[in-house]
Amino acid sequence: MNSMHQGFWDAWELIITFDRDLYEIVFLSLKVTVSAVILASLIALPLGAFLAVFRFKFRRYVIAVLNALMGLPPVVVGLFVYMLLSRAGPLGGFGLLFSPSAMIIAQVIIIVPLIASISHQAIRDLWSEYHDLLISMNATRFQRAKALLWDGKRALLTAILAGFGRAIGEVGAIMIVGGNIEHATRVLTTAIALETGKGNFAFAMGLGLVLITLAILINLLIHIVGKTERASTW
Repeated sequence: MNSMHQGFWDAWELIITFDRDLYEIVFLSLKVTVSAVILASLIALPLGAFLAVFRFKFRRYVIAVLNALMGLPPVVVGLFVYMLLSRAGPLGGFGLLFSPSAMIIAQVIIIVPLIASISHQAIRDLWSEYHDLLISMNATRFQRAKALLWDGKRALLTAILAGFGRAIGEVGAIMIVGGNIEHATRVLTTAIALETGKGNFAFAMGLGLVLITLAILINLLIHIVGKTERASTW
């Protein structure tokens, strides 16, 4: 118990003294995750709107597959991306394996289904509410999707934050495609696993405290945005 107590205070000391190695890992984690969330949102939000507004054959099956992909094991994604980016893979010539770019690609694949599914649900609810109005205005399908995306921006922000929360805590795929290379691809989750294995509990706990803090902040933002969204409907 005393060692845990001491490790806890050592971890806080690393945080408040702005330990260089610790914050290098934190900033790389944020850089990778924010980049992945931006790219995933550019794909997932229009996809969610498209599935809500457009009617086409096999649409229900596409939605079902998208929802199923929300539970896709990250290690499978990591293996898939590894095969794509390895020297023998179709994208091996770009030399992206074991780089932050590979980690971003893996995170994008993981969180696109999550953001798209949540945004589809939100936009579908709005579409049922504004369907008659938009039809009476002779709005094109593109205009309908654009209007729904704008009107549901708070709910879509919740989807984006949920994607960020999923991405920042990812370890399996990131370990496979990033390699956990010091000063290059070492992020919060992979560093925690490594430092714990080495017995460096203070550093691991410091990283863990930062990760927990980020998770709490993200969930608070989701709660605040969701509460604001519900209040605006009254």
